[in-house]
Amino acid sequence: MLTIIFVMAAEIMIFVPSIARFREDFLLSRLERAQIASLALLANDSLDMNLEDELLANADVYNVVLRRNEIRQLVLSSPIPEQIYATYDLRDASAYELIRDATATLLDPTNRVIRVIGDPVKQAGLLIEVTLPTEPMRTAMVEYGVRILMLSAAISLFTALLLFLAVRALIVHPIKRVVGAMTHYAEAPEDARRIIEPTAKVYELREAEIALCSMQTDLTSSLRQKDRLAQLGGAVAKISHDLRNILTTAQLFSDRLETSQDPAVIRSAPKLMNSIQRAVNLCESTLAFGKAEEPSPTMSGVRVAELVGDVIEGERLSSGDADISFAEDVPATMVMRADAEQMHRVLSNLVRNARQALATQPNGGEISVAAREDETQWVLTVSDTGPGLPPKARDHLFQPFQGGTRKGGFGLGLAIAAELIRGHGGKLLLERSDETGTVFGIHLPKGFATEAEPVAEAHNEQPSTDTAKAAE
Repeated sequence: MLTIIFVMAAEIMIFVPSIARFREDFLLSRLERAQIASLALLANDSLDMNLEDELLANADVYNVVLRRNEIRQLVLSSPIPEQIYATYDLRDASAYELIRDATATLLDPTNRVIRVIGDPVKQAGLLIEVTLPTEPMRTAMVEYGVRILMLSAAISLFTALLLFLAVRALIVHPIKRVVGAMTHYAEAPEDARRIIEPTAKVYELREAEIALCSMQTDLTSSLRQKDRLAQLGGAVAKISHDLRNILTTAQLFSDRLETSQDPAVIRSAPKLMNSIQRAVNLCESTLAFGKAEEPSPTMSGVRVAELVGDVIEGERLSSGDADISFAEDVPATMVMRADAEQMHRVLSNLVRNARQALATQPNGGEISVAAREDETQWVLTVSDTGPGLPPKARDHLFQPFQGGTRKGGFGLGLAIAAELIRGHGGKLLLERSDETGTVFGIHLPKGFATEAEPVAEAHNEQPSTDTAKAAE
């Protein structure tokens, strides 16, 4: 329908000058006929009345006037039924005048008598002038217009049919195929066989099919990964449950070490107790996470130097014979507001990753932990002189099971660390990673969140011992 409307609109733009051209040709043909009819009189000074009427009837005019050698001569004449309505000079008529006069003729159904002036054919004089009725001319114009209308309608229908078939083949069918593929895929998104294969020949539709194929591929992969994660979560929950029982037993036996008088045992017992307690807490946190009951961080004043020292001492023991050095740049009096246990897990993950990266280097390297603060935040940085993270690890850095940096790793450490830092309202950022080393930054805000302001006021009213020390 739109094609028909557009073609007809274009035909209207063509019809108006065409009908004006038809009217001009019609009048010029009458002038030519009148000139031919006048030749009979020029050959013979007198004509029979019947012959003159026949010549005028064939020319379809009332009178013929010739101007030759500045003399205006009425060559052929017959009675004019009414007064002349208008005069039209075709010698210098503009396109606008021709279109205007043709439109007026079509819109006026009254039969008028008009005078038409033109140039004689073959320059047989200076001017030829005829009078004629408008009804035959208007009838011919209407018939011509109807023929154009019928032809335009036929062209419109044929064009519309071709366009309909082309659009149906190039656009409609591919769109239906995409819709069908989406519906088919939605029934079982885990089935990779239902992913669409781009086949469209139209560039835009092919781009849409490629984007849909990529989205379906990623979604299918994510669904499979989530299914595996759900199964893994169930297995981890069972293992954590049994491991917690084992650690509880080990904790009972380790309590007896506190009564030992051996100096080496006295030095090692607190660290062993703390390690076992952290393992128990981790198992309980894993079970709580499986129940979607991950506890919020318990904020208190944490002495950063003691926290960093504890983490580095544990990793130094784990480094064994590797040529790895550790450096600390932490103000001795710096205290930050955080969950000590969760921050220990975050720093342990970052330092452990750095140690494992340096262990693969023949010359070892250095791990440095620094801390600073300003008016708005605490910033802890963990840097190493290792080879840097591989591209895959940088692309999926904080995504579980995708951001692993070593063979046999699962990429869980950084994902857990990032989640714990987000729980503090902060950010864990990869600030740099190239051939000279890797730097991670922990940014913890000092201010309270807006919705947590009443809680902050409660902490201010009854501060804990560590918080009071931090305030001092």
